[in-house]
Amino acid sequence: MVPLVYALPTLLLLFFILKLFYSNQPTTKKDLPPSPPKLPLIGNLHQLSPLLHHSLHSLSQKHGGPLMLIHLGSVPTLVVSSADAAREIMKAQDLIFANRPDVKMWRVLLCDLKEVSVAPYGEYWRQVKSIMTLHLLSNKKIEANRMIREEEINVTVEKIMNMCCNKKVVDLSDLFVTFTNDVVCRVTFGRKYSEGESGKKFRKMLGEFFEVLGSLSLEDCVPKLAWVDRLRGFNKKVERVAREIGEFLDGIVEERLMKQSTVDGGGGGSSGSGSSSSGREDFVDILLKIQKEDKIGVSLDRLVIKALLLVITYFFFV
Repeated sequence: MVPLVYALPTLLLLFFILKLFYSNQPTTKKDLPPSPPKLPLIGNLHQLSPLLHHSLHSLSQKHGGPLMLIHLGSVPTLVVSSADAAREIMKAQDLIFANRPDVKMWRVLLCDLKEVSVAPYGEYWRQVKSIMTLHLLSNKKIEANRMIREEEINVTVEKIMNMCCNKKVVDLSDLFVTFTNDVVCRVTFGRKYSEGESGKKFRKMLGEFFEVLGSLSLEDCVPKLAWVDRLRGFNKKVERVAREIGEFLDGIVEERLMKQSTVDGGGGGSSGSGSSSSGREDFVDILLKIQKEDKIGVSLDRLVIKALLLVITYFFFV
């Protein structure tokens, strides 16, 4: 009993000394947005459900408003819940918010942060954004791909008519997913990936990619809990999905390069002869042409090409 009797007053005295010391430290009060109460170590993670948008909406209604600050572990995160606030951030204050956090999972999944939506703001980001805008999303390019969209609309309408004639149930959700899949793949890769074994593999691969991309990496939120990600096999799954996506995109680029080398070796054909099976110039052809011309301010190597193909693929499927 004697050691305990002396220990308790000592601990209390130490506590008050530390409290007095820290209370006298100069502090700069930051004008931060409202924030829900948080727990040590995990922050507000315990208040988030798998339906993240529902959780954030509920928290913003109770504790926030247009702007709310939450903590994903040790990571402060700003939640924007109004169009006016989003416009202010994305347009008026865009340079301040231009950079993205360096998330380990993004490095593995998104081509070492070469993918334009997570790339650091700078010359590389400006150049690859220009490639996307001018060569894929411009009005001229969208109009050039009009025939592809019309062809796939006709295919979809024909499928619906056949199902109705045969008195089958029409799954519109599946049809619209297939339609989007086919249009995006033809514009990007020059071929469809919705039928047969290749179609099943493609859908499974994209499904796992979205699942992992939307998952929470404890290591990025609470570095001290990195061992939990290793224990539950999350890191291995991220690496496997990234490897499968990389091999898929590598295969497409290699196949196109082989076609182009065959055409060049034969000494004949038009400039588009080495393009996709449809004969139209797709995004793979455009990127390889830009790489060959080497006139932009950044190196368009294989990793960058895969990153640009990846962002088109998953942005249109989100």
